[in-house]
Amino acid sequence: MRCVITAGPTYERMDDVRRLTNFSTGRLGIELAAFLHARGHDVVLLVGEQATWPGERRAGTVVAFSTTQDLLDQFTVLRGESVGAVFHAAAVSDFRFGKVFERDADGRLHELKEGKVSTRQGTLMAELVPTPKLISRLREFFPKAAIVGWKFEVDGDRSSVLAKARAQLADNGTTACIANGRAYGEGFGIVTPDGSCRQVNDREALFGELERLATALGKS
Repeated sequence: MRCVITAGPTYERMDDVRRLTNFSTGRLGIELAAFLHARGHDVVLLVGEQATWPGERRAGTVVAFSTTQDLLDQFTVLRGESVGAVFHAAAVSDFRFGKVFERDADGRLHELKEGKVSTRQGTLMAELVPTPKLISRLREFFPKAAIVGWKFEVDGDRSSVLAKARAQLADNGTTACIANGRAYGEGFGIVTPDGSCRQVNDREALFGELERLATALGKS
């Protein structure tokens, strides 16, 4: 099966030097790629330039991405191919920078357009503009694939994370959503469109379940 896996963070530029990004080592997606590659699948690993996980990136094809738009462009390149499964584990930045301002002595805001904004300008104000939700485009790009998203949350409790996972499924027509993070607690929850949640306790078990889920869909 041809599988596309995303791993690691996107970033968004403030100027030519500074960036806004999510904290993500890329470990889960990189290890999932290695697992599926070892099982004989044709794996395309899209990995963020800022991913820090030192493990070997084992896949048939490895492509680095930078910004959210760059990752969207990579999906666009792959859209015409026969993809059986997409595992979208990347930590996509929710925001990009809009305009950056400084305030003068009279309290008026002035937009800055320097390639490198100087710290001598003191306190600045920056717009944060929402980035596109890439998961909402995946069914368009890969209409016949098993598509798995992630819902990583640090606030709330397990029930609130599961509610958000079910909303992601309903909103995007995906096959499953993996619930995890501090708010979820130990392990991973594999949430499917019927509302059920299957608990697995470690990455190896999760990878096996994901392979079975995608393979079963491909044979249906």
